[in-house]
Amino acid sequence: MTATTDSPVLENQPIETGAAVLANVRALVPELKKGEAENEKARRLSDDTVDALRRAGAFRIAAPARFGGLETGLRTMLDVSATVAEGDGGASWVTTLSNINHWALGMFSEQAQTEVYAEGPDVIISGVVSPTAVAKPVEGGYLVSGQWPYASASLHSTWCTGGVVIEDEDGSVADQGMALIPRSDYRVDDTWYVAGMRASGSNTVVAEDVFVPEHRMLSMMGAFSGSYVAERTDSAFARSAFGPMLVMVLVGPQLGMGRAALELVRTKAAEKSLAYTVFDRQADSVAFQMLVAEAALKIDTAHLHAYRAADDVMRWAEAAEYPDLLARARVRGDAATALRSINEALNTLLDATGAGAFADVNALQRIWRDSNVGARHAVMLPRVSIETYGKALLGVELHDHITPII
Repeated sequence: MTATTDSPVLENQPIETGAAVLANVRALVPELKKGEAENEKARRLSDDTVDALRRAGAFRIAAPARFGGLETGLRTMLDVSATVAEGDGGASWVTTLSNINHWALGMFSEQAQTEVYAEGPDVIISGVVSPTAVAKPVEGGYLVSGQWPYASASLHSTWCTGGVVIEDEDGSVADQGMALIPRSDYRVDDTWYVAGMRASGSNTVVAEDVFVPEHRMLSMMGAFSGSYVAERTDSAFARSAFGPMLVMVLVGPQLGMGRAALELVRTKAAEKSLAYTVFDRQADSVAFQMLVAEAALKIDTAHLHAYRAADDVMRWAEAAEYPDLLARARVRGDAATALRSINEALNTLLDATGAGAFADVNALQRIWRDSNVGARHAVMLPRVSIETYGKALLGVELHDHITPII
């Protein structure tokens, strides 16, 4: 993507609402589409793409208001991610993961937040919740060593939050935490060689005996239990339920990829013949019409479930209420239904268009690959989510091997 002087995002214009960000991002979609293939080939977003998204305000929608962020809410986060994904799925994944890390940063100390936002709210933050590193206590903080694979946004981030096992002085496990580390203290190993979502550059962040001061370490017990909800009287957005936020935000890119695929098939249907039939236009075939309608309805289904969950998360947050287990499990069910619906819709659209959809020059196959890889993120695997919801409905005890994020 190449920046131009007539960019649809106006320079030096105040960005004060989520609606303004959404309008800016909507205007960028044509340019994002132009750069999508190049970004995938490079296995990273171009600097122009990142700069355009930053100027649009896409990275500030979840940043704390006291630091110039917008604290918009989960529904706006979904809409921004979905709109970016209409242009480039990888760009949406980077935007989405950075934004959820902005939201999570609100749980860290004031000192830590001040350090991250020293230069404004548009910083990019990567992060991995899974505790694949160890934090050993030392005077004033911890020494952290380990690696976090699949760290989306790591190629463009200036900070990373990494899950750690916090040890006691004697080496036994004391807690699970998140360490906040500046870019100067970690390296990024080039490990992201995958079938889809290549442009997200979700490489491996590595820390080797990095000193993390006490104020940049967060205990995850409060996040998992929801105790922070009662403590955050300053912001409804900051009170959003941890598990539902982490799961649902990843649905946003899927919604946009579904919409992009449907639009691509619809626009070509009037000008492309249906191979080995008498139809000069795909749009004239009843079978084709039915397949497109089925796909469109599945995409609608995904939106309905995603928006229901997002609205519930915001309602709970505004009421300073931490949802019970059944309610949180149902959000996972909503996420699973949305993911499956998009996946089924894409397969249906590929059935409608045939083998030509898999040509390298056809954007449909890239959307299909990006969606399928993204849908298998460990936080939101549909079968795990459905099992979790089923257990909650039936009162069956949840165990750690089912899911720690709910």
